Amino acid sequence: MSAACAATLLVIAKQPVPGRVKTRLTPHYTPEEAAALAEAALRDTLHTVARTPARRRVLVLDGVPGAWLPPGFEVVPQVSGGLDERIAAAFGLCDRGPAFLVGMDTPQLTADVVADAVRDPHDAWFGPAADGGFWALGLADPASAAALVRGVPMSTDRTGAVQRRRLVEAGLDVVDLPVLRDVDTPADALEVAACCPPGSRFAAAVSSFARAGR
Repeated sequence: MSAACAATLLVIAKQPVPGRVKTRLTPHYTPEEAAALAEAALRDTLHTVARTPARRRVLVLDGVPGAWLPPGFEVVPQVSGGLDERIAAAFGLCDRGPAFLVGMDTPQLTADVVADAVRDPHDAWFGPAADGGFWALGLADPASAAALVRGVPMSTDRTGAVQRRRLVEAGLDVVDLPVLRDVDTPADALEVAACCPPGSRFAAAVSSFARAGR
């Protein structure tokens, strides 16, 4: 089995419910439209992961799954606590490594990027986000996540720098992945949609709302 096929792929996500997801997209988009964009981004992400060779595919979900969930995923509820605790717990689901975690905010992600990242053995993979956070974190030893992730300040413009420094200070060989932009604001939505591959559900949703005057 190749390194890519031996990896567990984790997606940490929130059920796309109006008023609970992508609230920074409002008032430019209505809460229902923001939730529709969140669902489209989640669908794109899950289908990308579904096309990537893996040993396991796990959706770590805040909420309940819907029709947007493709086959081939285990669904596990998120634990309570901050995002650092929830990420650490997600890695704790992996009985053996490596494990590679992504969120639902980068629908421009392609299967090739994920597969190439985990194809060669390394201690860690780090995907920086344009806003100073990170869109991906991979660990050859998932059991180390608790010590590496817990306590990292989340949702700040220094989250990525602090997380990467944790990896380096632990003596890990860190592979840096391409910088991607998260979808947080209406401007992000337009920019990310323009970068999505053909057939993107997210790009189609953004385009449909633009035609409606959004």
